Amino acid sequence: MAAPAFAGAVRAASGILRPLNVLASSAYRNCAKNACLGSALSTRHFSPLQTPVVSSAPRLITCVGNLTCGHTATVFNRVAPLLPNILKLPVRTVTYFSSRKGKRKTVKAVIYRFLRLHSGLWLRRKAGYKKKLWKKTTARKRRLREFVFCNKTQSKLLDKMTTSFWKRRNWLFPRPHYTHLSLQSHLSSF
Repeated sequence: MAAPAFAGAVRAASGILRPLNVLASSAYRNCAKNACLGSALSTRHFSPLQTPVVSSAPRLITCVGNLTCGHTATVFNRVAPLLPNILKLPVRTVTYFSSRKGKRKTVKAVIYRFLRLHSGLWLRRKAGYKKKLWKKTTARKRRLREFVFCNKTQSKLLDKMTTSFWKRRNWLFPRPHYTHLSLQSHLSSF
């Protein structure tokens, strides 16, 4: 009973791995050709008395053109959906259920790099605001120090990457709204 199931699993695995075998063999062939080309170029001694390099350029171009294998890309495109999603980068992963309490976790990089306003907008610094400042003008450094708002798509993504703790109100009581007259009457009572 277990033998037919095992045989079926082996057949399915070989069907999945066969395109990978073709991909690996073509990659090995390309690597071998590159090694041959590299050794041929390294053994040849170039000196100023030889013929100009322009005369040997077409031969070199045809040799490099033969290195590319046309069916490698098509095989990879066929195999890519079968591979896990680790090839699709970058990935922002969120822990939906922690191992201790089973609660959702915040991505710490969001907290360190962004600021959320209570209106739901997110603030960020401009890219490169502290990189290679020695080569930037004063005006450019001042522009880079500014804060900018994230767009709607980015804000929704950042909301998904943080928990409700980071979306709470940051003040204890409602802010007092003093008008000019009420403030004067309050001060005149002293």
